[in-house]
This record gives sequence, C-alpha cells and structure tokens, in this order.
Amino acid sequence: MCLRITLLLVYKSRNAGVVDVVALRKARAVPLTGPFCSAAILYYLCRKYSAPSHWCPPDPHARARVDEFVAWQHTAFQLPMKKIVWLKLLIPKITGEEVSAEKMEHAVEEVKNSLQLFEEKFLQDKMFITGNQISLADLVAVVEMMQPMAANYNVFLNSSKLAEWRMRVELNISSGLFREAHDRLMQLADWDFSTLDSMVKENISELLKKSR
Repeated sequence: MCLRITLLLVYKSRNAGVVDVVALRKARAVPLTGPFCSAAILYYLCRKYSAPSHWCPPDPHARARVDEFVAWQHTAFQLPMKKIVWLKLLIPKITGEEVSAEKMEHAVEEVKNSLQLFEEKFLQDKMFITGNQISLADLVAVVEMMQPMAANYNVFLNSSKLAEWRMRVELNISSGLFREAHDRLMQLADWDFSTLDSMVKENISELLKKSR
C-alpha cells in the first residue's frame, strides 16, 4: 500500500512524460526481498526520481527519525496491525471459524500499546514524525494504521491526536490519492473467499487449531 501511494505520487509529480508507466513498472519490480523490502523500494524511488527532500530529509537528525521509525515499525507496529485483519476478518472468512474473544482482546491490546508508543516516542507534539513536514515515516505509519480498517477496526477513533495527524498526512498526499491507494483494502471484506484454493483454507485451519 505504501509503495502504491509512492508510485502514484511519482506518477502525479512527473506526469509531463519524463516518467512513463513503463518506468513505474520497473520501479515496482525492483528485486528486493525480506522485511526491509518496502522501505528499500521507497528510498530507491525517492532517489531515482529526485523526490522533494522532505520525504527523505537530508538533515541528519530528521533522517535519523525516519530511519528509526522505519526500523522499529516492522515488528512493533506492522505485525499488530496486520494481526487484527487476520483474526477479525481473514481467518473467519477463509475458514468459517471465529477467533476466540481472548485472542482478539490480546491483539487489540497489542495495537493499543503500539499506538501509544507511536504517539509518545515518535509523533509526540509535532505535526509530523520529523517535525513540520511530512516524510516517508509518516507515509509508512499511516498505511499500517489503515490496515485494520479492512476489518472495520478504526485505530483513530480513540485518539484525537492520531486522527488529526492522519488528516494532515491525507491532505498532504491529497485525499483523492489517499483513497485511491486504499480502495482495494476497503473492499477486502467483500471479496469472494470461496474461490481460494482448498489447500490454503486447510493450512490456515490447521494453523488456527495449533495456536489454540
């Protein structure tokens, strides 16, 4: 999702023809793997297409804030957000079995703890993570916070600070672009999961049984 927003931003900012769809496809196909894949591609796009400096700040202190968040979020932020989607939406849809209330409560608590850490350690009282300008750190953060929305869980409801920050990020990107990047996510609950391969369903059911 974050990569999709960045690609759309690049395309929008270079729509005079200097960068065409083929170039975007090449950027999307950068052969990188592992937990830092998406961050590496985002940095690549910023350098490749000379993105405005606020996305990857040249100032060492501001850049350190971006790098610090991107490194932290993979396990401390990304996983809890995605877990909500799996437990609240995907597993029930795929297997026909509801996840226990205890597991859901634990997952929700993990998300709340992650959000609290984000507010206290990264956002604090600033407009954006690095200060007064949006950066890749904000883009990565908001994309992860949007994930639970697919399962009808809104992480912004109980924090006016997060809600206001999210709106600032959206307006900086443009609301239309923001919605376009998340349209598939918002439609996830309406997908026809009956078309999934039966082996996928069986494997997920087995994993669910082992985790009980």
